Amino acid sequence: MPKLKVDGVEIEVPNGATVLQACELAGKEIPRFCYHERLSIAGNCRMCLVEVKPGPPKPQASCALPAADNQEIRTDSEMVKKAREGVMEFLLINHPLDCPICDQGGECDLQDQSVAYGRGGSRYHENKRAVTDKNMGPLIKTQMTRCIHCTRCVRFSEEVAGVDEIGALYRGESMQITTYLEHAAKHELSANVIDLCPVGALTSRPYAFEARPWELKKTLGIDVSDATGANIRIDARGREVMRVLPRINDDVNEEWLSDKGRYQVDGLTKRRLDRPYLRRDGKLQPASWNEAFAAIASLNPGNSIAAIAGDMVDCETMFAAKQLLGALGSTQLEGRQTGMDYATDSLAAVNFNSTFNGIETADAILIVGSMVRWEAPLVHVRIRKAVKRGAKVFLIGPEWETTCGGEFLGNDRALLGNLPGHVSDAFANAKRPAVILGGAGLGSGGLDAALAFAGSLNLVRDLEDGTKWNGFNVLHMAASRMGGLMLGFAQKGGIADLVAAKPKVVLSLGADEVDYAKFAGSMIVYIGHHGDKGAHAADVILPGAAYTEKAGTYVNTEGRVQFADKAVFAPGDAREDWTILRALADAFGVSVGFDSFDDLRTAMISAVPALGIEGLADYGSVLPSGGGSASGAIAYPIQDFYMTNPIARASAVMQRCSAELLHGEDLAEAAE
Repeated sequence: MPKLKVDGVEIEVPNGATVLQACELAGKEIPRFCYHERLSIAGNCRMCLVEVKPGPPKPQASCALPAADNQEIRTDSEMVKKAREGVMEFLLINHPLDCPICDQGGECDLQDQSVAYGRGGSRYHENKRAVTDKNMGPLIKTQMTRCIHCTRCVRFSEEVAGVDEIGALYRGESMQITTYLEHAAKHELSANVIDLCPVGALTSRPYAFEARPWELKKTLGIDVSDATGANIRIDARGREVMRVLPRINDDVNEEWLSDKGRYQVDGLTKRRLDRPYLRRDGKLQPASWNEAFAAIASLNPGNSIAAIAGDMVDCETMFAAKQLLGALGSTQLEGRQTGMDYATDSLAAVNFNSTFNGIETADAILIVGSMVRWEAPLVHVRIRKAVKRGAKVFLIGPEWETTCGGEFLGNDRALLGNLPGHVSDAFANAKRPAVILGGAGLGSGGLDAALAFAGSLNLVRDLEDGTKWNGFNVLHMAASRMGGLMLGFAQKGGIADLVAAKPKVVLSLGADEVDYAKFAGSMIVYIGHHGDKGAHAADVILPGAAYTEKAGTYVNTEGRVQFADKAVFAPGDAREDWTILRALADAFGVSVGFDSFDDLRTAMISAVPALGIEGLADYGSVLPSGGGSASGAIAYPIQDFYMTNPIARASAVMQRCSAELLHGEDLAEAAE
């Protein structure tokens, strides 16, 4: 490990570290525009100049210079100060004076660093260069005259997203950053370039001119658009969520976020349920809370009651529903809305056991029945990293554009028990083999066949370095799935068991993907936040809170328990879901054992201790033996990435993305 001095202080840095990283380890702030920890080194902005001895008597770019023994680095010398002032002066030659009307104002690296490291004036008075704005789709607003050619957006698209959509045209002063043939950026991580852009060249189109950062209240939350559990920051003004940004969590989402998780939030204010409704004479009509509760209680269901959990429900809501049904003598709980009935005796058998960090180190990966790019875009980023390290990827299912290569073996689940020879050889020789079983691969014996495959190839093993490897992974698509399984929201025969029981009352906890025609003889009580499919089928609607409007616990597909805070209040007469279930208990005349949210969470943690500890839950590493054979063609459940939940379906931004990016529709402007 090299030893060097930074401003006279000797430090030791890891092998392979750059001078910039060494300076940061020493506590020195180094300005930069092109350098980013998760992207390759470009070394083209020159803002990170430092003085290095031994070496030529001139400032050097610290981001591209390896740290070495006996270096003496100065970050505060007169040479460095003048060099940075000169670089900043060059950068501002063509940059427009747009700060008062620029959406990046208050969060702009160029703005901050020009104050901290600039010279306060310019010696250049020539006309500024102007560049035409580019079309990058409905999410990214461009003002390319502001671009300083840091190429962060180019490197992100190529290296992280794996889509070569953004690049540079021309040379020198004429250089321009643009998308291919000025088409929209169509991949599902495209809006991350907005966070990466250090100036106001790429900003958020839906958020344009909506708010300034100092006006917003910032709340820590968890994304529920998929089962990844990405860490987010919810920025709100008053009672409205203005935007969602990713938070850094190296174990989950690094610092990226899918476009759906980022932009579905405008749907939070549209199609909202803000008052109770009762179905009278075949029509839903507004009612009071007392009338709604009286209508449900009048049915006197006894233990003939069932609960179905939706895809975005928090653990507290599910536990409150379980307590209510338990007090009534019912165990009819289910969360797999579309009819899946895989065994849940062992949670290790339905968990992403490798973890997201671990899958990067796999050297052979078999993906069965999962279109990962749409089902979990941030997991696909990890698979790309594994491929860069040399992993071989094989896929069973209909073909899709993976952006990480891979060989499609066919579309039949039966391939799980009869892999081609070269695939079997690749797994036999792999040190860290892994299988990823998606939602489309779980049914028709897919889980049992995958478990048998895991057993035959010894996917759970001890490695040479003394660590344990578990390469068996199930990739869920619902944010509530693992939490629901931990709380017992799973019948042996799936939702068919609930249909067969013919309950008098069906509690729908935001469950919008259920075929409610099968419950024709039941009273359907919908507790949710949007007038979506579940609300249309309901006999009673009790307006609940969306994920930004309540505190809650969520468990992602790798079994990671995470907590979210309440950002805003629910609109109108809507209430947090647990309070509705607590009031229902009074209407039914039963006790559920909690009167406050703290009581509820304490009771839940007492019943399932793992839900009280933030981090990976321990499901053990012993997998069932599996057996049998899988059969049938695979069909992916997601047909439209932008329309997978009621919030996204209510979002005008997601509707436009679906129409423009997936279906190729031309959207006319108002003047047309």
